[in-house]
Amino acid sequence: MKIRNRRLIAIAGWCGTRFVQTLSSTLRFDFHSVGAFRVDPSAAPRDRRFIYALWHENFLIPITRFGDPSVAALVSSHADGQLLGSLIQANSMGIVRGSTSRGGVAVVRRLLRDDLAHRHLAVTPDGPRGPRRQVQPGIVYLASRTGMQIVPLGIGHQNPWRVRSWDSFAIPRPFSRVRCLFGQPISVPSNLQPNKLDPHLNHLQIELDSLSIAAESWANTGILNEPPVIIQSHLDVPAIQQPQRTSQVQVGVGSERGD
Repeated sequence: MKIRNRRLIAIAGWCGTRFVQTLSSTLRFDFHSVGAFRVDPSAAPRDRRFIYALWHENFLIPITRFGDPSVAALVSSHADGQLLGSLIQANSMGIVRGSTSRGGVAVVRRLLRDDLAHRHLAVTPDGPRGPRRQVQPGIVYLASRTGMQIVPLGIGHQNPWRVRSWDSFAIPRPFSRVRCLFGQPISVPSNLQPNKLDPHLNHLQIELDSLSIAAESWANTGILNEPPVIIQSHLDVPAIQQPQRTSQVQVGVGSERGD
């Protein structure tokens, strides 16, 4: 049943925020950056803007761990977006209303406003309605029009609870492991035409799939096997893959209560 009453949404958002913050405090959390450029969301560069891309099912814990005034989250106008808004604001992040699947031009205009012009952006490229773990063209269009680089995130939970929803939404179990992998920033040429988006769409899909598999394995086993690093071509062709570099890491770069 969908909640439509604004007061009930506000109450549910407040309760949900307190629950998520309490749950997050019990987790054994680590993050690690894969590749030459070390991505650290707690010290994001000011000379460039990132679009952090993660699957819709995994957004809860990154918000509580990386929430910062320098980051805004793109949320839909649906009720679930309003519920998420409470958690985002409680963690000092900004909110951009809209969707990359609908009204992408309006989102670009909002991101170019003075009050958002220096913020990074968090986006779920398979949201707000799916299909699950399938990148939609809107995020590439957004990067092309704003000049922001896309940073893919893979999130892994240790045996999480799963909601029966289109995205199999993940809820971590208390005191379990949650692992986060950051990929290399992906640059998208400016003002791309719609028929030129596919190579960059495929690049992001490959990265998110690879990072997600590695993060999930890390969460379940406690051992990180780094996924291959993608070399981005400056030409409008698919990216080239480097030979895989495998390393076993027990605790990531920025660990909190890691084991």
